[in-house]
Amino acid sequence: MKKTVQTVPKITLRQLAVFVSIYQTGSTSRASQELHLSQSAVSSALTELEARLQMPLFERVGRRLNQHPNAHPIYVQAQAILGQSLTLEYYHKHQAGQIHIGASTTIGNYVLPPLLAKLYQALPDANVDMYIANTQEVVSEVEQLNIDIALVEGMPRPTDMKAIEQREWRTDTLVVFAKRDSKWLTDLAKYDSANNCYELSTEQLAMLPLLVREAGSGTRQIIDEQLLQHLPNAEVIMAIQQSEAIKRMVSADIGLGCLSQHVIEAELVAGKLVQVNVAGIDLSRTWWLVWHKARHQSPIWQIFIDIITKDEF
Repeated sequence: MKKTVQTVPKITLRQLAVFVSIYQTGSTSRASQELHLSQSAVSSALTELEARLQMPLFERVGRRLNQHPNAHPIYVQAQAILGQSLTLEYYHKHQAGQIHIGASTTIGNYVLPPLLAKLYQALPDANVDMYIANTQEVVSEVEQLNIDIALVEGMPRPTDMKAIEQREWRTDTLVVFAKRDSKWLTDLAKYDSANNCYELSTEQLAMLPLLVREAGSGTRQIIDEQLLQHLPNAEVIMAIQQSEAIKRMVSADIGLGCLSQHVIEAELVAGKLVQVNVAGIDLSRTWWLVWHKARHQSPIWQIFIDIITKDEF
């Protein structure tokens, strides 16, 4: 006949917490008050712990509990275990409220701030870590699992398509622009007063100096694919990493620029810069959400997704 082996329940954090409280207060009644448990529940937890450890922790003298020599070393270990459990609990809460967001330059500088404001409104204790760079660099960080979600311009081209999820997010339009009354346009372009813009043909634009973003940026990708391919002899005089630098150089009348409508919107409204329409050229583009399929989609991740997909321009 097979002998049945009786197993003793494993030690629980509750048993350790009860023991620590009894050790510190000196009685089950005070421990029950401190832990908001019944005295019988406290006594039962202590008895279960002693049974599991197979050693007494207190000596019962009438209604008093005297610490057994075993109690102190167990107390030290119990304190350490409870401390670690609290650390783990804090870590979980911290991680649940943390998100690593990547954004390509235009989105990160001009579109993301109001979206983050909405995230902080929904979650005041949110812990947001930002990484802003060009599209190629941001997508690379997603591939390395350093970013929870990225918002990028142009079509992302990750190395490992099977590991990366990408979804269309918004549409944007690039704008060719110049300084108002630019010397480059005075005798060449036709001014459309009704729409407050200049009109150029691709042949005319090809004769003018252009300031563009650097290779690897989403803006440059669209410029290459939808503008420069129609201007094989275009005079690209400078590739620049920062949109603000391009804007300032165009304001100094060094040449014409091509950036997102969001970058130059304020200057167009103020009349410092003027839009240049190029006949037959469509510079609209799609913005993308990108994330790694293996990345944990935490509650804050989903809240952020809800905010940025419901928000409109």
